[in-house]
Amino acid sequence: MTLIKSISGIRGTIGGKSGEALTPVDVVKFASAFGIWVKSRGGKKIVIGRDARLSGEMVSNLVSNTLQGLGLHVVDVGLSTTPTVEIAVPIEKAGGGIILTASHNPIQWNALKLLNEKGEFISGADGAEVLRLAETEAFDFAPVEKLGSYTQATHYIKKHIELIKKNKLVDVKAIQNAKFKIVVDAVNSTGGIAVPLLLKELGVKTIKKLYCEPTGKFPHNPEPLPENIKTICKEVKKGKFHLGIIVDPDVDRLALVQEDGKPFGEEYTLVAVADYVLSKRKGNTVSNLSSTRALRDVTEKASGKYSAAAVGEVNVVTLMKESRAVIGGEGNGGVIFPELHYGRDALMGIALFLTHLAKSKKTASELRKSYPEYFISKNKIELTPAINVDAVLEKVKEKYQHEKINAIDGVKIDFEKEKEWIHLRKSNTEPIIRIYAESQNEKKANELAIRIINDIKAIIG
Repeated sequence: MTLIKSISGIRGTIGGKSGEALTPVDVVKFASAFGIWVKSRGGKKIVIGRDARLSGEMVSNLVSNTLQGLGLHVVDVGLSTTPTVEIAVPIEKAGGGIILTASHNPIQWNALKLLNEKGEFISGADGAEVLRLAETEAFDFAPVEKLGSYTQATHYIKKHIELIKKNKLVDVKAIQNAKFKIVVDAVNSTGGIAVPLLLKELGVKTIKKLYCEPTGKFPHNPEPLPENIKTICKEVKKGKFHLGIIVDPDVDRLALVQEDGKPFGEEYTLVAVADYVLSKRKGNTVSNLSSTRALRDVTEKASGKYSAAAVGEVNVVTLMKESRAVIGGEGNGGVIFPELHYGRDALMGIALFLTHLAKSKKTASELRKSYPEYFISKNKIELTPAINVDAVLEKVKEKYQHEKINAIDGVKIDFEKEKEWIHLRKSNTEPIIRIYAESQNEKKANELAIRIINDIKAIIG
């Protein structure tokens, strides 16, 4: 049983003992803390929504009843997506939002993801305050005559799609004229509601649904990595479809399959969307330190400036605002398009990608080949708890001090001449160092990773 309390929310496995897993007691405790935090800022209303996982209805009932007990008014958008809830919060003029989803985690997990009044993930400082309130348990619940109300608002997915269609960079006519044939894998969660509806509204006539019943019974590991999407890859090639679309359970990550049945590459979802946006909007881009260099190449080709943020959506959003980025996100298939809202949004990503694909007159594989080719090797080193990870990273910095180094989140070393980089980050929950290395092919990326791993082993003796 696992319970992880972090500044971005609480997540854990369902069942077990309170304090050791995500039990009803823990759900009520943290919903209470967040509700008190919202009230302390003058908020009177909270929007909630959930993905389709099996524990969703139970957790949703606990959260809504707890918030009502605090005297807060609850707007429940029901089965929804993370970006849809993010959009609903400011429209409802709510003081915050709670998304009940464990994102790409397996079926036994669930979580409370916390949003501020802008519909954006709460800051580190605000998250720390919510955790403090949860630990003190100084909750002051409302008397019976001042209990909060409960309202359902199940129209927000349609509202979300309407806003996407209205954006000037989404060309519905071009998508319709392309006569795309598309397969969708929504891992039996809420993407099975939202993605086919979006495609229909964009003029796509031929849509094959795989795992689009929102039962919460995931047919495969829900993280949209190549090893987990083999069924849709075979289906796209066998059925001669133009594209395959895969989303995670809460629809904030987007992965694509080319017409030849090969993955487009999660890292390149953002690259392709950014390429299109930059052709229409002059400006800058942001991704995190562990994302592909290809975004930087595409940005600089379009005369924009690329910036790298610490890992984490809230860090990417903060830097996007500071740099006035027109597009940004993360290399896990997370597209953030600020004209709509500051959050990863697979639905917006789909609309922009399909517009780009339609206007380019290329196949998905041809479009993919038009971008710089890079490969990321992902590794980790397990350490004993006695080893000082910070000291190890400092030694690595010293050894490569003549290279370009970014230390805002671990250590990232850019080898500009070779067009490759390595990013080292310590885990916050276990004694390991995560090692991401990128180069122009798999062999070089693995060689770079091995070289740095050997450096670390030498440092620790």
